[in-house]
Amino acid sequence: MPASRAIAALFAFSLFGIQAQAAELKVVSTTAFKGVLEELGPQFEKTTENKVSFAFAPTVVIKTQIEQGAAFDVAVLTSAVNDGLAAAGKIVPDSGKTVARAGMGVAVANGAAKPDLSTVKQALLNAKSIGFNGQGASRAGFEALFAKLGMTDVLAPKIKLLQTGAPEGVARGEVELGLGPVSEIIPTPGVQVAGFLPAEIQSYLVLTAAISASSKEAAAAQNFIKFLTAPSALPVLTAKGMDQG
Repeated sequence: MPASRAIAALFAFSLFGIQAQAAELKVVSTTAFKGVLEELGPQFEKTTENKVSFAFAPTVVIKTQIEQGAAFDVAVLTSAVNDGLAAAGKIVPDSGKTVARAGMGVAVANGAAKPDLSTVKQALLNAKSIGFNGQGASRAGFEALFAKLGMTDVLAPKIKLLQTGAPEGVARGEVELGLGPVSEIIPTPGVQVAGFLPAEIQSYLVLTAAISASSKEAAAAQNFIKFLTAPSALPVLTAKGMDQG
């Protein structure tokens, strides 16, 4: 084989670890990362010729499914949950890589006045109703925020624990203000981002991608994680309200 053809062949098989036979990956992910994966997934497929299918749900739901034996190749969840699943033998130890950091923000309906988030306490007091995902990984952070602000009791009557993401609750008119990752607010029809929470009370979901201990496509799964953490993924993360941490 001529040297030029040999070099070209070597490059083709080294690009993101392209394999001789295309792999089919099942990726399970927290809804906070949905917008990013829906954009980067097709790019990965085009680059590698592998196929990727996604299943999105709140972190606690996916955690339970994995514990009950659900099949998957890559899990994109909070770092603490993936660490716990690794300790339980469900995920390959040390395979988790940080893919994003998701900041919290406020969703309001399209056309609604945006509250002044420089005075979050007053914005919460003014709201007729406030909602966040009752099963989401961010729930504990919001409840801790209310306690920090000394508002747990006063806000209790207007808090609604939603069965879906906060933006969907706002879009359906269930609540006036929705609290959740900005990355979930941006792609949701019918709502707008009122803003990120101020830095002094901001909290983040640190998301990692890790490989299933029972995956038959571990090499392709590792290449998918490399794709998510490559510099080329940063513009997509930024557009979805996230960063690479």
